[in-house]
Amino acid sequence: MAPTLYMIQASPPVRAVLITAKAIGLDLNEKDINFFQDEHLKPHFLKLNPQHTIPTLEDEDGFAIWDSHAIMTYLVSKYAKDDSVYPEDLKKRAVVNQRLFFESGVIFFHMRNIARSLLVHCQNFINEEDKEGMIEGFGLLEKFLEGKRWAAGDFVSLADYSLISSVGTAASIIPVDSEKYPKLTAWMKRCEELPEYEANAKGFKEAAEMLKIRLTRK
Repeated sequence: MAPTLYMIQASPPVRAVLITAKAIGLDLNEKDINFFQDEHLKPHFLKLNPQHTIPTLEDEDGFAIWDSHAIMTYLVSKYAKDDSVYPEDLKKRAVVNQRLFFESGVIFFHMRNIARSLLVHCQNFINEEDKEGMIEGFGLLEKFLEGKRWAAGDFVSLADYSLISSVGTAASIIPVDSEKYPKLTAWMKRCEELPEYEANAKGFKEAAEMLKIRLTRK
């Protein structure tokens, strides 16, 4: 029996988990959660995850964990054939972890604020503070990528999976200036060419379309 992922396809953190699973050859039992019907507040789900957030993973033995970064590292640690995307080498892993924390604390922080303002509060504009914060994040990623092909070094890692899911979504409504951020632009293209990126494509398209529709609404 495969681990069950409770999810919404358009969610960047969910897509980061899906990319990870595809990269390590792990099949997941994907279970969509309908927030509009309060499925995230049902007793079974609350028992699994009192924070009632997605993604949430329930392993075949009943073990439950949530937060995309926790899920990704758990899946790789348990199911991956090697440590290539999450190295056991202390220094390499430290860099991967730093990039994951950066995604959570900077990139996704602003992406979540933007999505909430557009999709929940029905705004038709991006708050300037979050727009500026996201662009600052683009600039920091440009610096991180100096002398590197991938987010944490010369190897594809969980950091790339996590960042591309959020950065790509943000870039659909806050375009990345290719002249100002050439390294970031090239990195995004490399990520999109990875075989495992296929797991991101459907949800990315859904998210981008939803956000763009909200921005064009009068």
